[in-house]
Amino acid sequence: MYSNVVSKILSFYSYESPGIRARLYKILNHGQLAGTGKMIISAVDQGFEHGADRSFAMNTASYNPEYHYNFAIKNGLNALAGSVGFLETASGQYPGLIPLILKINSSNALMPKDSAPNQAITASVDDALRLGCDAIGLTIYPGSSQFLNMITDLAEIIKEAKSRGLLVIIWSYIRGEEIKDCMAVDLIAYGAQMACQLGAHIVKVKIPNATVEKPEPKKYYQDFNIPFVTISDRIKIVVNSCFAGQRMVIFSGGETKTNNEMYEDVKGILAGGGNGSIVGRNIFQRKEEDASKLVQNMIRFYLQN
Repeated sequence: MYSNVVSKILSFYSYESPGIRARLYKILNHGQLAGTGKMIISAVDQGFEHGADRSFAMNTASYNPEYHYNFAIKNGLNALAGSVGFLETASGQYPGLIPLILKINSSNALMPKDSAPNQAITASVDDALRLGCDAIGLTIYPGSSQFLNMITDLAEIIKEAKSRGLLVIIWSYIRGEEIKDCMAVDLIAYGAQMACQLGAHIVKVKIPNATVEKPEPKKYYQDFNIPFVTISDRIKIVVNSCFAGQRMVIFSGGETKTNNEMYEDVKGILAGGGNGSIVGRNIFQRKEEDASKLVQNMIRFYLQN
């Protein structure tokens, strides 16, 4: 059943195929936040990105991919994202129980420190369909000297995914050899805009901090009195960069935070008009009981909207 909120969101994607809109509807109507237009997604690609021990040793149960499926299902999350090996290991035990997002490119922490930020394509649209996924997820690094090569390679994958009825979620992370503050609000808003221009249905970015890096945006922020002191101010800037809110934008949990810090993020996302949270280590690096408490309280905050 369509809620007014979900109907409005789907109207922003009226140009898309019925298959894509059906998958967006499915994610928006799954779990405890069904029908609200808000989402909490669990993302578990850190094993590839950072290594298993660095990612999972804090909660040894989380070494097992089935743990993450069980957690997301039991706690009523909207979707679960992971790389191809992760999804292959456990998706067969839980077919159709939670929407899945296949992360199709990855980096790793063993690359030389002076390497330009980049990602390799590690999975395909065929893999996503084979595993019963509703979306592909991919990372771009605006600011990297490899950025243009990245989007040249990814443009064809985005086109293929859409032609076969899959949602496209873009992780847009500011990284580059000349970037001083990858969390600056002007840079994150710019990265979100680029993800929308590339055709993302949903954009994932980090919550920006209260700095502006580039000289030109500094001038505009001053001349037009654009506020960016509070979290909600900065969320609004990012939402406006996502075609004035016509593309959904969700925010990364980021580095390890306290529960109260996570709740303050959620309040800011709500006040700024964002569409939710996509959380990795702040879920699975906590013991299951503690992680459940965190997630259930985040859900309560979102439901208050």
